[in-house]
Amino acid sequence: MRRVQPPQLQSQNHKGTDVKSNLAEQKKLLELHTIDSGLARVAYREKNLPELAEHAAVTKKRTELSARLAADLGELEDAKTELGRLESDAGVVDARIARDTERVNTSSSMKDVAALEAELESLYRRKTNLEDMELVVMERVEVAEAQLSATRDLDNDLAEKLEEIAVRRRAALDELASERATLTAQRGLLEDSVTPDLLGLYESLRAKTGTGAALFRAGTCGACTMSLTGNELVKVRSAEIDEVLECPECGAIMVRTEESGLW
Repeated sequence: MRRVQPPQLQSQNHKGTDVKSNLAEQKKLLELHTIDSGLARVAYREKNLPELAEHAAVTKKRTELSARLAADLGELEDAKTELGRLESDAGVVDARIARDTERVNTSSSMKDVAALEAELESLYRRKTNLEDMELVVMERVEVAEAQLSATRDLDNDLAEKLEEIAVRRRAALDELASERATLTAQRGLLEDSVTPDLLGLYESLRAKTGTGAALFRAGTCGACTMSLTGNELVKVRSAEIDEVLECPECGAIMVRTEESGLW
């Protein structure tokens, strides 16, 4: 692939240029245009892959889900902390019950025994209350564990979905990269077969208007679809075959071939 210097362009009010090229050379510009259109489509598809939007949507869902995960984990930890506190309190109560029971069994003082039995009655009530509270909190722990497990399952599903999308995205990008490489190689070979002046003119017009060349058919420019009439069409018909013509509307090279209906 060679670098070319673009020739000085003429005003779009004139369809003729200073560049001369035979019909076969000008036809190669149509091939270049086809390749360049293919490269543009590849670039567009790369930026607009369905997998890109899909990946972004799933990533957003997973980000939102992370807040739920944190909340569910916090709820479970709070419930377990509460359960631990109740179990600790129950342990203290059990220890006091055991101590007072032993003292009742060994005391010879009726007064002390009566006081200890009253305290034991209070301790047993406290133990019953703690056990009831433990049951409530244990249920709360079970619910929190189930909720956290369900949320984690959703997060794992989204993570797997992201991996699957990433694989498809990579495959699509690899396919597009291969297509670009093929088109680029074809373009390089074609560039080498076009004269520098003609190639430079094509590149300049393509950079300026987006389309370097298009087929002129049935009096119409293939780039902007403008139909030439009157003197403009007469000038095209009377132009020498090796004259390179530009569309007076869009500036693209109008390539005349057997399909143009001019001869």
